[in-house]
Amino acid sequence: MQPIRQLAAVLENLADQDHYLFSLSDLSSAVPGQSLAAFKALIGRAEKNGLLRRVCRGLYLYPKVAYQAGLVLYHAAARLRAHEFNYISLESALSDTGVISQIPTNWITLMSTGRSYIFDCGTFGHIEFVHTKKSPEHVAPQISYDSRCHLWRASVALALRDMVQARRDTDLINWEVARELI
Repeated sequence: MQPIRQLAAVLENLADQDHYLFSLSDLSSAVPGQSLAAFKALIGRAEKNGLLRRVCRGLYLYPKVAYQAGLVLYHAAARLRAHEFNYISLESALSDTGVISQIPTNWITLMSTGRSYIFDCGTFGHIEFVHTKKSPEHVAPQISYDSRCHLWRASVALALRDMVQARRDTDLINWEVARELI
């Protein structure tokens, strides 16, 4: 079987609405025995033919399954930093609770035990990871798991502390709403 057809068959069988993002290592497992050059060419053809859509470097979306476009960045963040402790915080967490009235468009912010970095996800937007030294045990009472996003989410109080510690602009914070939610 041709590698492109083999890749398409594997994706057709594996992908669903919760598992539609694939790393390069996931994809290379679908077509074993390919040289690096042949694999890169295969991924390029898969993109050109619409079999895959690049989200960001090393992460691809299988567009033939139904997925929620508004959650792609969150799901991508969970995949990109799966081996680090991450939680939705800063402007994203505060916007979702109404503490910040402006909704960041196509930009999500997370705290991470990994290094600070902004991933450019093309038309999907940006994922901003801000480094923290906080351990999961330290913040456990102030985070909850968001199953829709596949990530932990900070409480309003923790997100506000993160804003101050990360030296973020606090001008957009509605302090009356924040006090009601703390």
